[in-house]
Amino acid sequence: MSDDIVRALGYLCLGSRLKRIGEQVQADTQRIMERLDVTLQAGQYPLLAAIDRLGPLSVGELSEALGVTQPGVTRAAGLLAEAGYVTARKEKADQRIRRLSLTPEGEALVARSKREIWPVIEAAVRNVCDTLDGSLLDRLDQLEDALRERPLHNRALDREGARL
Repeated sequence: MSDDIVRALGYLCLGSRLKRIGEQVQADTQRIMERLDVTLQAGQYPLLAAIDRLGPLSVGELSEALGVTQPGVTRAAGLLAEAGYVTARKEKADQRIRRLSLTPEGEALVARSKREIWPVIEAAVRNVCDTLDGSLLDRLDQLEDALRERPLHNRALDREGARL
């Protein structure tokens, strides 16, 4: 294997490093979800969780709650609406604002996720993070090494066994 330039450049490439780790975690999360027969993308879950936790929200409110761009929320919300998990209704007071809320199918998915899926994902992430110590860069080194050695989806299998 060639040198890991992003790792070698340390704090200079911190954003790239965090993005790489985030992509690894999200890809592993997707594998866990596929094993549990969840058909959405891992990146769509935060939208469902926000609406579940905060109630019906506009795209702008969702964007603010999640700390992501409005176009990203609009795309994800559109996919969730196509899948039947959210619905958008115009606000009576201001017809320009559409509030996204969970459909009964979305509520059922969130309920199942809280029970069966999110605990598996959280435990796998906690499993890899609990082994880390040292400075931030040392921790990133360790986190990347640990994910390369045993990705989250394998950690979830170790913990949950046959369920996955």
